[in-house]
Amino acid sequence: MQSLLRAELVDLDLSAESKEEAVRALAERMVALGRVTDLDGFLADVAAREAQMPTGLEGGIGIPHCRSAHVSAPTLAFGRAPSGIDFGAPDGPADLIFLIAAPAGADDAHLSILSSLARRLMRSDFVAALRAATTPAEAAALVAGEESAPPNAAPSATNPAPPAFEERGSGGGAPGFEKGRGGESPAGQPFRIVAVTSCPTGIAHTYMAAESLQQAAAEAGIDLQVETQGSAGFTKLTPEAIAAADAAVFAHDVPVRERARFAGKPTVDVGVKAGINRPAELLQEARAKAERGEISTTTPSPVEEAGEEQDGYGAKLRTWLMSGVSYMVPFVAAGGLLIALAFAIGGYEINTAPSVADHFVWTEAVSWAALLFQTGGLAFGFLVPVLAGYIAYGMADRPGLVPGFVGGAVALTIDAGFLGGLIAGLIAGGTVLAVQKVKIPTALRGIMPVVVLPLIGSAVTAFLMFLVVGKPVASLQQALTDWLSGLSGANAIILGVILGLMMCFDLGGPLNKVAYAFAIGGLATPNEGSLKVMAAVMAAGMVPPLAMALATTVRGRLFSKTERENGKAAWFLGASFISEGAIPFAAADPLRVIPASMVGGAVTGALSMAFECTLRAPHGGIFVIPLIGNPLLYLIAIAAGTATSAGLVILLKGMRKEEESVRPQDEAADAAPLPEAAKVTIAT
Repeated sequence: MQSLLRAELVDLDLSAESKEEAVRALAERMVALGRVTDLDGFLADVAAREAQMPTGLEGGIGIPHCRSAHVSAPTLAFGRAPSGIDFGAPDGPADLIFLIAAPAGADDAHLSILSSLARRLMRSDFVAALRAATTPAEAAALVAGEESAPPNAAPSATNPAPPAFEERGSGGGAPGFEKGRGGESPAGQPFRIVAVTSCPTGIAHTYMAAESLQQAAAEAGIDLQVETQGSAGFTKLTPEAIAAADAAVFAHDVPVRERARFAGKPTVDVGVKAGINRPAELLQEARAKAERGEISTTTPSPVEEAGEEQDGYGAKLRTWLMSGVSYMVPFVAAGGLLIALAFAIGGYEINTAPSVADHFVWTEAVSWAALLFQTGGLAFGFLVPVLAGYIAYGMADRPGLVPGFVGGAVALTIDAGFLGGLIAGLIAGGTVLAVQKVKIPTALRGIMPVVVLPLIGSAVTAFLMFLVVGKPVASLQQALTDWLSGLSGANAIILGVILGLMMCFDLGGPLNKVAYAFAIGGLATPNEGSLKVMAAVMAAGMVPPLAMALATTVRGRLFSKTERENGKAAWFLGASFISEGAIPFAAADPLRVIPASMVGGAVTGALSMAFECTLRAPHGGIFVIPLIGNPLLYLIAIAAGTATSAGLVILLKGMRKEEESVRPQDEAADAAPLPEAAKVTIAT
């Protein structure tokens, strides 16, 4: 541990006021020791990790961490902030901040030590000792396990301190598998639970959740075995342990590997932070589900967000809808491009061509165009059933597929369209979830996922769609179609502005996906208005990466070396309609990049609508320009938005650089004293 944390990497009087300032101050110490090779690049990687999930923990702890190509060796830096810094913990700011830096190819031994530190942070005696340390050397020694805790931080009887960096394993102590065994339940038999913990980086939260669950299990008298799927690899739970378990707990923010192993177990599925903050509640919920006879197929949903169970209905609804949209998009892309190519080859009258099964001439372009058009039409015919089926899948896993597809087919039959598919998917998923809560005999559990749930779900969904909600939804769908068809003038421009802002706000995030889903939903029943919407959405989505590429080319000195390299790739990403190409820039400087991107996106969306550009293809960027109505004006709209965003981000970054140039002496006066070798000049 000495090689990971030295006294020079400890600041016991961290004066930062924000998490960005705190991370920068600790990272600069890493740079001074040669552990980080590119400060700005490393900070961008930390910010990107922080954007995935806040790293604040209850009890006043912040653990920003990441894997980065700009880290030369696994490193820890520790800061103690008396005034507290907000790292997103529900109980308030953190005063103990650990910055954990791991190379992109960190070896297992170092990562095992880092994971052990994460587990120790769950112990109150260790945390108290850190708060009581009086010198950087003392704090570094405590973390390394070289000194015992001071008297005022002695371990309590109920929470004894473990040996430094104890590796709790199965038998031989293999990393990645941990076992905690409590006493017996009142009935005289131990209640057995298997658990899996994992987080995006696999360094800290993974092991903290495991430690927290183990402590809670020991207190509750539960036999618990945990599989930690961290960066240092993992040892699988044995098939015998899984078979003997009464329930399973998944505390994860990335998909559980080989999740099918746990099929048929009552399952509690939450985010990794829930495993850290409320382990006893999760274990009790798992026990209650087992006693009620609830089962789970444990098939991962396509958009698997392991959110907290207390997430609001709006967050859950967004996840379910995005589950359906994610599976619908390939059908939209294939069908839309085929139809667009058919129109480009055979003209718009191709939609009246006879079936190619009855009439096809190999030497006629019209026949080939008809083949493309009719194939694309078949692909489009699956849009609504696939949307409904995978919304239900996102809600209820595999048993929701059949009711969802049936509901989507009913929506097509009664002309309820895209909206009907949304509602059918929600009805199907809700019906299956409701039936799953009914306690059934053990002997029938095996046929529930493949017979009973699809049967009841399909019958209920079809009944409600045909006889209750279908016709009103069909009327609403028709009204929306008529509104889009008549969209023109100021109304069209305003809609273009709104869609442009949404596409550029979170660069591929939920709001971006909502705008995109609205556009491709219109392609299910294409008309002049819906084709304009699709064109505006794609044009606006291309702007952020193109603008960042242009800005790094025009004023490269305002950007770090890493950002300039990212700017080269952003040309292609933007041209291909991949908004995520701007994320590295937004993660490093969100207050300047995101507003600038939104302004440019709004300009492009408005101009695309004003120019009455249309698009039948849901993706493709500049590569489908020949399939766009008014292509020259469309390119002008994209160029105008790109120039606007690039100019604005250059202006804002230039103002920041001017502010930084007059502050170095003031900042030096406030900073904690560093060795001469630790003084770093920030490149401009």
